[in-house]
Amino acid sequence: MSDVTTAEFNEEGKYLRKVRSFVLREGRLTKGQAQAMEQQWPIMGLSYTPEPISLVDIFGRDADTILEIGFGMGASLVEMAKAAPHKNFIGIEVHKPGVGACLADAAIAEVSNLRVYHHDAIEVLEHSLEDGSLAGVQLFFPDPWHKKRHHKRRIVQPEFAELIRRKLKIGGVFHLATDWENYSEHMLEVMNAAPGYKNQSVTGTCVARPDHRPLTKFEARGQRLGHGVWDLIFERIS
Repeated sequence: MSDVTTAEFNEEGKYLRKVRSFVLREGRLTKGQAQAMEQQWPIMGLSYTPEPISLVDIFGRDADTILEIGFGMGASLVEMAKAAPHKNFIGIEVHKPGVGACLADAAIAEVSNLRVYHHDAIEVLEHSLEDGSLAGVQLFFPDPWHKKRHHKRRIVQPEFAELIRRKLKIGGVFHLATDWENYSEHMLEVMNAAPGYKNQSVTGTCVARPDHRPLTKFEARGQRLGHGVWDLIFERIS
């Protein structure tokens, strides 16, 4: 497996330092995660390529494809894939233990409609996926970078919204969720200003959690403690 990012250099050969929305915290894989990487990666793993992939070739069929960015340990992604066998699912995660855990859960659940990347999502979106190829993109609980000086690291920015719009089909949806109210306000500001989208909320704000997004253990615990979660769903209209 390759590095999760690709180094870039300018015309003088100087390394270009990028602002990243993630920090790699590579924990040690458990025995089960390591075994899943060895056994399941050849089946479900997608190696990053700078050229667009064929979804029909990868999944062996033409079906709506849902992309999840930053799936964590992958439990909810596997649950969604199992609940919607008529759809294709692709997950992207930079943290290797999460990829291993997702592959292990997917093998136990016997899902065949899931593929995963261990790579930087921005590079996959920019180079590996065709424009207009996705029926949905999911971004659940990204790092909120809550300190003001770190807000530039938040993945939801105007350029990111435009990149997602390009990859969605007309009628495809971008579904975001966060448990940080300040980040939800930032997301809403960015997405409401982004051209080519329509907010699916009738109030122009957030929506109730749809049934297809599983309630995570973390989220359920937060609800018991009175913490809020904000879901936003935007449809590509042009």
